Amino acid sequence: MKIALIHDWLTEYGGGEKVFAVICSLYPDADVFTLTYNVKSLRKLKIENKNITPSFIQSLPFGKTKYRYYLPFFTKAIESFDLTKYDLIISSSSCVAKGVLTHINQIHICYCHSPVRYAWDLYFQYLNLSVYNKFKPLMLYIKHVLHKLRLWDVISSNRVDYFICNSNYIQKRIWKVYRRVSQTIYPPISTHEFTCVSSKDDYYFVCSRLVSYKKIDLIVKAFREMSDKKLIVIGNGPEKKTLLKLKTSNIEILGFQPFHILKAYMEKAKAFVFAADEDFGMVCIEAQACGTPVIAFGKGGSLETVKENLTGVFFYQQTAEAIIESVHKFETLKFDYNIICKHAEQFSEERFKREFKDFIEGKVKKKYGTTTL
Repeated sequence: MKIALIHDWLTEYGGGEKVFAVICSLYPDADVFTLTYNVKSLRKLKIENKNITPSFIQSLPFGKTKYRYYLPFFTKAIESFDLTKYDLIISSSSCVAKGVLTHINQIHICYCHSPVRYAWDLYFQYLNLSVYNKFKPLMLYIKHVLHKLRLWDVISSNRVDYFICNSNYIQKRIWKVYRRVSQTIYPPISTHEFTCVSSKDDYYFVCSRLVSYKKIDLIVKAFREMSDKKLIVIGNGPEKKTLLKLKTSNIEILGFQPFHILKAYMEKAKAFVFAADEDFGMVCIEAQACGTPVIAFGKGGSLETVKENLTGVFFYQQTAEAIIESVHKFETLKFDYNIICKHAEQFSEERFKREFKDFIEGKVKKKYGTTTL
């Protein structure tokens, strides 16, 4: 059977891209289609040897770096791929990848990371934080583009035969937006890359892209008020300058660091602090794979990855005050680091491969009467 794999874009090394790389490893002979890519990301994902076809966005000015400015063309770009010769299409989508055009003799299965966040759940947050807020004609155009994207997003959901979601949280969102049933298969976490460490140092740890919705500023503000507690932040992004202005002597902001340094800090941290409302939150599992308990915002995917008072604690408001209270609660508890590590193993890469492959083969057999992929 001929297989096509679709991902929105391959220009970053984020959670969605890591999932897609594992899917690629399951189907080594499959062809890959994406809006745009850069070679550096392909190498990090270890898929540089795949047969990859980009859309016309790849050849537009700054198409590999500033591709988000071409959002109005995303739907046309994803529909431009001719997939008529393929039997099985697997899309990995948090934007438009699920909208590829297929015909009745094909089967299309989508691993949905989320319906388009900035068109749905984060719509008003996206508009309020936009740098173009002062330019009313431009904001009207942006609203128009996102309105059209919402319409297309719902219509294109009907092109998918089966949805897989990355958490029960996203399962509810898929039903809310698309009115489609989906099956949860948790993302693959490379738990084997981390070491379970029971000897911890006296600092709290954060690693994240430094963007507004991650709420790293709330964590920094909380530790400004706890001068006796050390916080280390690893990551880069547009919020870095703001965070540097907020930092005090007990807070270190180290910017981007290579994996071996990030891993060393995560393994020895007293706790990992996570303040985002995430679809899943792969980094929380990575922390637990180190035996490091998590102090997390109790909403979204965190409720499925962290066990309260067993592998971490929750706070239920995105405020500095709530984080301070949860840190104080955390310090009254004792954690078994081996239990934390064992919990993380449930989300392993091997488990994902097995569940994903079983799902695909079941649907292929139902349509074609064979599981030969």
